[in-house]
Amino acid sequence: MNEAIKAEHLAYTYPGVDDTPGLAVFEDLDLSIEKGSFVAVLGTNGCGKSTLAKHFNAILLPSGGSIWVCGINTAQEDRLTAIRRSVGMVFQNPDNQIVANVVEEDVAFGPENLGVASPEIRRRVDQALKQVGMYEYREHAPHLLSGGQKQRVAIAGVIAMEPKCIVLDEPTAMLDPKGRREVIETVTRLNREKGITVVLITHHMDEAAKAQRVVVLHKGKVAADGTPGQVFSQVELLHAIGLAAPETVELLWEMNRHGFDLPLDALSIEECVQALYDAVKA
Repeated sequence: MNEAIKAEHLAYTYPGVDDTPGLAVFEDLDLSIEKGSFVAVLGTNGCGKSTLAKHFNAILLPSGGSIWVCGINTAQEDRLTAIRRSVGMVFQNPDNQIVANVVEEDVAFGPENLGVASPEIRRRVDQALKQVGMYEYREHAPHLLSGGQKQRVAIAGVIAMEPKCIVLDEPTAMLDPKGRREVIETVTRLNREKGITVVLITHHMDEAAKAQRVVVLHKGKVAADGTPGQVFSQVELLHAIGLAAPETVELLWEMNRHGFDLPLDALSIEECVQALYDAVKA
């Protein structure tokens, strides 16, 4: 099996309050995430991004259909601990995940709860902090760190539990550009160098462009799925569901509306400049 996570005919409805009907988010969603891949999930508010992320860690359980995590069905209550060891979650606000007064103690919290022996915890904490570039801050107080540094500490805490997959739910929403860049560079490196499966829930197109695959959700269904170039070149589709392509693609698309014939898969600034140069040179 080459799938880290698989949703089969997933249905989920948030329960109603008192006599009000529930809110159906998914009715029949199929989606698979390959082991070792880096997948970005996009969509407007209310499309089901965060709800889907919580299914990947069995925080939520399906109303219908099934979710498989590393070959385990989340409906198996006796396997929930194994599932949560396999999939680590990083949320929007790092302050909600930091529980200790010293960075290294915070990173050790997860392994301690898993019953890992002290010498192994020490090794994992040091290694995790080095992987996110925060080892020199190991004795610092988390509340004195910047937002990006706090989020990297939160990621280190997940890494120390040695998950096979990390799901990040809008991890940069509260960060400045520098913090955003630090976090995305960190998870990209973990995916590339450690082979950890990464699922990034985001509304930033430039972040999604760093992924190997982009999945766009709309009203509980997959509206687009492919490489960043394939998905972001569908500018009209993105506009129709309330999203925008990366600024580079939007520029090229707008120029094409005025008679040019430019490629819409030029995502980086360098690729965009090259496309413009080639068009002018021709």
